[in-house]
Amino acid sequence: VHKEPSGDAFNSIKKLETEPDHLPRNPFINAGAIMTASLIKGKDPVDKFNRILEFMKKISEDDSLELATDIYLSEKATGDTNRGLAYYMKGQGVLSGDVEDILDVYFKQCSIYVTTESLAKIARFFANGGVLSNGERVIPKKYAQIVSGLIATCGMYDQSGEYLDNIGIPGKSGVGGGIISPVSSKKIGVAVFGPALDAEGNSVAGMGIMKDISKEMELDMF
Repeated sequence: VHKEPSGDAFNSIKKLETEPDHLPRNPFINAGAIMTASLIKGKDPVDKFNRILEFMKKISEDDSLELATDIYLSEKATGDTNRGLAYYMKGQGVLSGDVEDILDVYFKQCSIYVTTESLAKIARFFANGGVLSNGERVIPKKYAQIVSGLIATCGMYDQSGEYLDNIGIPGKSGVGGGIISPVSSKKIGVAVFGPALDAEGNSVAGMGIMKDISKEMELDMF
């Protein structure tokens, strides 16, 4: 998985077809997230998803995180575009494993119940270089820096550059309406939620609130 903005919609197949290596441009677009899901260790899809869920519980410091079964089943029933992305990568020889098993992990990881507070704690975890609030180091600092850098450059899909320019802090959105911002210079994490999305798949109100927060708290990294 590369580390470059795609310049296309989050579910686009265009770059997979036109780039000679047929690899996703970054792990935050759908193709990249599917590829990343295929690399998770585990003996079967259930084991792999549980690994993801337990890791999310740890870095959010929230043991209440759980699978939203209704959302997962809806994702699975309507995820034909994602199947197209996965089968295309499989056909090009860059995706290893059973496609439906990989997609099962992907659909489940897209369907975890979280709160805005738990999202903020995840952002704080990366802003603190991979260290929990109790001082426990979970991942090397370098890994946390890579994630934060990718959030800054690729986290808002095709609006990533505009978001960084207007708001001045890294932002990672999800189509559920959440946005997280790890602010490494202040070692804090910020998260907001607003379900109404724009054409790029980002929270409209969330971006407005993030802009106000960044201004009020003087978080703009530039």
